[in-house]
Amino acid sequence: MAIPALLPLLPAKMGVSFVELGIAISVFNVISALVQAPLGFAVDRFGPRLVLLCGLALGSASYLSLAAAPNYLWLLAAMALAGIANGVYHPADYALLSRGIAPGRMGRAFSIHTFSGYLGGAIAPVVLMSVATLLNVEAAFLVTALIGGLAMLVVGMPKTEPRSSESRPAAAASKSPAAVRPVAVFTPAIMVLTLLFVLLNLSTGAIDRFSVSALVQGYGVPLSWANIALTAFLFASAAGVLAGGFLADRTQHHGFVAAAAFGMAAVVVAIVATVPLADLAIVVLLGVAGFLTGVIAPSRDMLVRAAAPAGGEGKAFGIVMTGFNIGGAAGPVMFGWLLDQGRFSGIFWAAAGFMVLTVMLTLGQEWHAQARRRAGLAAELRGGA
Repeated sequence: MAIPALLPLLPAKMGVSFVELGIAISVFNVISALVQAPLGFAVDRFGPRLVLLCGLALGSASYLSLAAAPNYLWLLAAMALAGIANGVYHPADYALLSRGIAPGRMGRAFSIHTFSGYLGGAIAPVVLMSVATLLNVEAAFLVTALIGGLAMLVVGMPKTEPRSSESRPAAAASKSPAAVRPVAVFTPAIMVLTLLFVLLNLSTGAIDRFSVSALVQGYGVPLSWANIALTAFLFASAAGVLAGGFLADRTQHHGFVAAAAFGMAAVVVAIVATVPLADLAIVVLLGVAGFLTGVIAPSRDMLVRAAAPAGGEGKAFGIVMTGFNIGGAAGPVMFGWLLDQGRFSGIFWAAAGFMVLTVMLTLGQEWHAQARRRAGLAAELRGGA
């Protein structure tokens, strides 16, 4: 978030345009998309903690170098390095959680992790802009590097044995031969989940990036109310993530949870698209939609964990998370075209449509998982007989 947070100050500082800064941000995202899956393999080969420490060190060094040399050419190089570091975080984080948290608390662990990401994204602009305003841009980059260094200290703290006996199998599994043997990870389930992540990004990205423009230009909503509606969507999403963690720990049918929440969200967004509403009603409905889309995040992560082969959590999360990058690259072009064509309601219809596709995909995934469980149980019964 460092470059987006400091965007208002960087053109004057570096003597560049917003388009050139956009290119730098694109370099960061494209590099992240390219390296995330290979780094997932590195996570399973060398261990998530070591790879995460290396990623944090590289990311911190990238921003430390910008504090020393804040010019555009080096910005491009630093964003490429920071993009590699960013590719580490998802596979390493989720592998650590999958192997180190008791199964009965896994949903809540995933939800707290995701919520923390929302929180970091929310406070980064305030913190970094305050530092840059009070001191200078170099100081803001330095603070970014120091925060990465602090994260390294936390991650590098000596490990302790799991207190709960429930968590020991997960810890033991990470050291078992299966954890170091090559495992097949490009399975149909992983590929379907990658597509699911593409659809998730497209459905929520339509709202969190383009709803303000659509509401103002197409629905006559004042800019202040449109921004309030987007804020309601984002904060409700964060609250939904926490609620979804408790829900994910109380069910094994994570596909049904995700399908139900996204199905209701699709209905709410379709109402916004079609029914003339007061400004306050739009705020409330987008808040409800945000909560429902947030609820599915832990169940989504539990689906990936269930599909990951033993010892292959890093690979699995590295692969499926590229779906977010694909959706993030394709969505803005599509939604921008809708706005250019004056199809403002199309933003909400597109979001609802992608939500419906997500529902269909998650239901199919859940039914397939149930069939596998029934087949496994039948095989056990036959073996016992």
